[in-house]
Amino acid sequence: MAVEDDEMRKLVALIAVLGILLAGCGRPLYVDGKTYPTYGFFNESSSKSKNVCYELSVGNIIWSILLVESVVFPVYFVGWSIYNPIRLKNGPNDQCTFDG
Repeated sequence: MAVEDDEMRKLVALIAVLGILLAGCGRPLYVDGKTYPTYGFFNESSSKSKNVCYELSVGNIIWSILLVESVVFPVYFVGWSIYNPIRLKNGPNDQCTFDG
């Protein structure tokens, strides 16, 4: 019984650590009391804003590759959190380049 409890504690600790590490990759943008969330391929139509510049989340790409065997994590990252909002667009002609 003690071995099973020890293994269960290790599993719970591993899940907690992974949860903490994974939570830090995709970050929403907060501007003037409004939140612009991350988006992916499954929620692009509902979460992507035409007034915001986005970039690929390198952290989520790395985690998707590392956890590819789990299937669940890569599907989540690519489906709902692969693009991070970085800034509001400066106007309708802003192409979201470094020089605006």
